[in-house]
Amino acid sequence: MLEFEQNTDGSVIKEVSEATFMHDVVEASKERPVIVDFWAPWCGPCKTLGPQLEEAVKATNGAVDMAKVNVDENQMIAGQMQVQSIPTVFAFSNGQPVDGFQGAVSASEIKAFVDRVVAANGGEVESGLDNAVTSAEQMLNEGDFEAAIETFSAILEEDANNLKKLYWAHKVSYCC
Repeated sequence: MLEFEQNTDGSVIKEVSEATFMHDVVEASKERPVIVDFWAPWCGPCKTLGPQLEEAVKATNGAVDMAKVNVDENQMIAGQMQVQSIPTVFAFSNGQPVDGFQGAVSASEIKAFVDRVVAANGGEVESGLDNAVTSAEQMLNEGDFEAAIETFSAILEEDANNLKKLYWAHKVSYCC
């Protein structure tokens, strides 16, 4: 089964097979990086890693694509890539594997991996939350306190990890 999903953010997530691997991964990586997720339906850690990896790829706003390879259905590719256990993830650029990891890792490690792949290819990952923080700061500076508070509250609801970043950004900007 071949699935193709073009997301509204410009990224592409594909289920690839032995018949399409060269085109969808190797050749496609000459245009922009492709992250390949080797997985299987019975693999518990794969069920966690896969969606987190897809989310991180989508957050790049099209700077990287993703290919998913079911190792049960595509054993030849898994063998050629020397996949010993799953999940295994490789990043391809310019037709070659350039980075990767094996096993379930944290969401922050996944994001760091994807950001590293994008940066290594001259791209820059722009976070929608970072843009929202910038907008909220601009509202604050312009005196639109109500809109700034609403925006900051929405940011914190979306990602509570932004609390420290918001605190230090404002502490530095208002103390000096």
